[in-house]
Amino acid sequence: MPTDDSRRETTVQSVDRAVSVLQVLARRGTAGVTEVAADVGVHKSTAFRLLATLEARGLVDQDAERGRYRLGPTVLQLAAGATGAQDVATASRPVCTELAAAVGETVNVVVTDGLEVTTVDQAVGGSIVTSSDHVGKRGPLHATAAGKVFLADLADVAPDRLDAVLRRGLPAFTDRTVTDPRALRAELAEVGSRGWAVAREEHEVGLVVVGAPLRGAGGEVVAALTVGGPTYRVHDETLPGLTRALQRAAARASWRLGHVKPG
Repeated sequence: MPTDDSRRETTVQSVDRAVSVLQVLARRGTAGVTEVAADVGVHKSTAFRLLATLEARGLVDQDAERGRYRLGPTVLQLAAGATGAQDVATASRPVCTELAAAVGETVNVVVTDGLEVTTVDQAVGGSIVTSSDHVGKRGPLHATAAGKVFLADLADVAPDRLDAVLRRGLPAFTDRTVTDPRALRAELAEVGSRGWAVAREEHEVGLVVVGAPLRGAGGEVVAALTVGGPTYRVHDETLPGLTRALQRAAARASWRLGHVKPG
């Protein structure tokens, strides 16, 4: 299997950056060279060369008077040929399959309706004992890794909605479920700062799950990517490596969903 290093070596950097430029324009509507350079994380001269190349192929247009760029007509032709590109599960499936094979555990893509979480896709690793058949199953926000990802996002962008969730109560599913709102708020602050959440036997006894956000074109959290396994395989010694692999995969899946890749 290709490593992260080999993948970076085989990636054409200019193409990678050009895609990021298109994603910036899709999010902003219009942007100048300075804005594009800042968002993509490149020098202004590099951004100008990328924009000039994209303009020559009709992928971007420039307003001659204001000097700002927007997506061009060729983008519409490409979009017309895409089917299901907005489906989170479809877009992230290759990354999920690769992650499951790499870590040997079960990988889920999870969405929320604001009340509960629902698994919409799953890739099963090669370990003999795995957690499977979760597609379509629902779960609580406060006792799952995916749910904590969504709640941490609410704490950042919509604290009133988080308050409403906490007022509904935090029922216990196991003796390790966090049922104290103050304790959960403190944990959500940690989730927001470190970029991942963990549920240690809080919804199912014997199961530990870690989760990270999947972000869309505007930086919004559109889903959560989780990796879970039994306590004898997912514990304090294995958790750091697992979360690093999860975060790398979540970043790649987010790029496939339109999130701008830095640099």
